[in-house]
Amino acid sequence: MSQRVNIRKAAPAGYAAVVHLEKYLTTTRIAPLHHELIRIRASQINGCTYCMDIHGNDALALGESSRRLFTLTNWRETDFFTEEEQVILAVTEEVTLIHQGLSEETYAHAARVFDEEYIAQLIMAVIVINAWNRIGVATHLKPALD
Repeated sequence: MSQRVNIRKAAPAGYAAVVHLEKYLTTTRIAPLHHELIRIRASQINGCTYCMDIHGNDALALGESSRRLFTLTNWRETDFFTEEEQVILAVTEEVTLIHQGLSEETYAHAARVFDEEYIAQLIMAVIVINAWNRIGVATHLKPALD
């Protein structure tokens, strides 16, 4: 597969709007490592290898363990993730797979763990990585070889 249109060059205003949303996320209370877990898990679901590569490396640079990253797709089957992280990952999966919806059970669990502002920020973080994933997948972005 060859790379397709360069969105940044062909639609700079649209690309800048997504970048602006990304910058907003740096002002939220979402911990940087938790943000990387959101980005990686959504990217796994969406099949965006480009984003999985970038955010996997970013998570490692922030101190994430390779063990947790290797088991992220099956996070429910481990005890490696805190309750907060489990809620973050559940919300990430359900918002990414929006055709199934954000379930009442997951939302209620999130509401027990986080306040409304944090839940809103979490949903926005999932929305933004899903936008990046769709850009990456639609344009055939591939990770750079070292």
